[in-house]
Amino acid sequence: LILINSEDSLDQINAVQDQLKQQREALQAEVESLAEILKKEQDPERMGRIQELIFALLAQMNRIREKATESEAIVKSITKDIQRLDYAKKNLSLSMTTLKRLQMLVNGLEQLDIYIRKRSYPQIAQSLAAAKELSDFFKPYSAIGRIAAVWRRLQQSQGVVRGLVEEDFDAFLLKDPSKPIPNSVIADSCLVVDVLGDDVRNHIIERFCAMELKDYRRIFRPTDEAGQLDNLSRRFSWFRRIINLHDEEYSNIFPESWNVGKILCAKFTETTAEDVNTLLTRLGPKLTVATLLESLQQAIDFETFVSRKYGVQLSDVLNNTSRGNPTRAISGVFEKHMGVFVEAQDKAIADMTAGWRVPTTRASLEESAAHKEDDTHGVLQSSGDLFYFYGQTLEQCAKFTTGRPLYDLFLVFRKWLKVYAGTELLGSEGVFVSLISTADEILLPALRRKEPVTKDRKSSENRYSSLEQHDICRILNTADYCHRTAIQLEDKVRDKVDRALEDKITMQPELELFLGVISTAISLLLRDLEISTEPFFTSMTRVSWSSIDTVTGQLPYVLELARTVDVCLEVIKSSIEQKKYLRNFYDKASSLLITKYTNGMVRSRPLRDTGAEQMLLDFQILKACLLRMPSTGEPDSVPAAYTKAVTKLAVQVETILKVVSAPVDPQEPFIMNYIILIGDSDFGNFQKASLLGFCGK
Repeated sequence: LILINSEDSLDQINAVQDQLKQQREALQAEVESLAEILKKEQDPERMGRIQELIFALLAQMNRIREKATESEAIVKSITKDIQRLDYAKKNLSLSMTTLKRLQMLVNGLEQLDIYIRKRSYPQIAQSLAAAKELSDFFKPYSAIGRIAAVWRRLQQSQGVVRGLVEEDFDAFLLKDPSKPIPNSVIADSCLVVDVLGDDVRNHIIERFCAMELKDYRRIFRPTDEAGQLDNLSRRFSWFRRIINLHDEEYSNIFPESWNVGKILCAKFTETTAEDVNTLLTRLGPKLTVATLLESLQQAIDFETFVSRKYGVQLSDVLNNTSRGNPTRAISGVFEKHMGVFVEAQDKAIADMTAGWRVPTTRASLEESAAHKEDDTHGVLQSSGDLFYFYGQTLEQCAKFTTGRPLYDLFLVFRKWLKVYAGTELLGSEGVFVSLISTADEILLPALRRKEPVTKDRKSSENRYSSLEQHDICRILNTADYCHRTAIQLEDKVRDKVDRALEDKITMQPELELFLGVISTAISLLLRDLEISTEPFFTSMTRVSWSSIDTVTGQLPYVLELARTVDVCLEVIKSSIEQKKYLRNFYDKASSLLITKYTNGMVRSRPLRDTGAEQMLLDFQILKACLLRMPSTGEPDSVPAAYTKAVTKLAVQVETILKVVSAPVDPQEPFIMNYIILIGDSDFGNFQKASLLGFCGK
């Protein structure tokens, strides 16, 4: 289709009309063809023929179905007698098998009675097992009188056998000298117990464990002295002797599949856990950390002994109780009492940090600094001590529990990191206070003045000394160390704590506090640099720039300015450890000094052309000073990005000074020079530049 989308397309309108006409005729022909086909499909005669064919097909299918039914009836009539014979044969065979098995069961019960009278346990086990297996076949026929009688007889025989076995076990366990029971008899009776079923076996094991632990419950009652928490090791020593004796005397009696030793351990653990829980609850606030950890360590040592003895996890041993119910570990009882440990660590950290918060006057601090030996450490020792304590405490707690107490300990860590970063580093007015322990560190005079960062300090006496600058840098390094180590601590706790508490482990607020300390330290250093250079910018504004006739060389103020900047940077360069923070300081310092130079330039107007040339020459000294600021003396030690940033700031100042230093007569070249250098044709900006050069303050 040709679209009419412009006046030039109107020439093709006839062709478009012809094409549309052809398409209309083609569509009309297609519609007529489809109508003809539809008419043929709806012919009544044709539809009638189709219906007659369908009726004929249905009639034929009905006739086939009737013939098939007749054929089936004939086949059944022919094979009826054969089927009757097959059923008879099957019933006869089943009856014969049932009678044979019934006879075998009756004979087996008679033989079982004979063995019972003889107390022949190996034969009893075999006969009883065979009788029980046969009896399963007769369960569907239990309503038949004869079979019901045999079934009752079997139950009675099992009851008699169980009574004999329990009688011999009791005599064996009681060790009655008047009725000694050989070990072989008990070993054989275990075979019978396995045939009698799980209930009987569990009952026997329960009685055995109760007898073995009878003296334990009597000796170590929680109300007696021997049962107190400080005698927990005696409990474990007693049981080790019992379990060793069990291995020596009973290992060849009880089948290995009974797991009697494991069940005995589980029973002892269950009883001991209940007693320990009672003792811990009774002690309450009198419970000391030493007693708690000592007892917990003894419990863990015992559980490790049990686990190694059987070569499986402790939980697998405790789950082998005869009742199938899992038993709580002894060490698990201590978990809800671990708050005592967490509180003790909280108090220990509080005592540790108490020495870091000793307010002192500046005079006393400077006096202590004068008597202190040179300290070359870049990070405050107190931070290392704190995180070392954290690491030791974390490992100790994780050894005992990884549940809620470990998370509570983590909250204590967060609390004191917040104190360390906030209260110890940043005062209420947004200033530093000392972090350093008075026991082995000098208090930071520069950080203890409690002056707001924005406070003006005009006197050179209030400038930071090199020692104070070094101390501020140490604070910065310490905050960075704490930030990095806190991230590692967070990951370590997350690896150790239970998975259910893993998502709650975060130190983001504390990390942000340390970043704030770093930012404040850099601000203090910048402020000190600003105060140190302020006298030279003041001297700059006192120069009579408009009266300068010739440019003879750099003026003294800028030379002293550059020297002062270099002196201020000596300590900072050697004290800040992380390059990224040095680069941050350099960027801000260069921007600060160029801004102050620009402000001084504005305050020094009018400059006139010669004065602007002199100021441009002076600015080259400051620019060179800033460009070498990050240099370490090695080639390519100044980052290219830093050089580019400083040059970009410096070009703006240089451009303005070049404009002002140009001759004003004639005026047209002056204006063209401004447009070329500044690249701005706005009259307002041109007027400002003119005022800088030719108007007074």
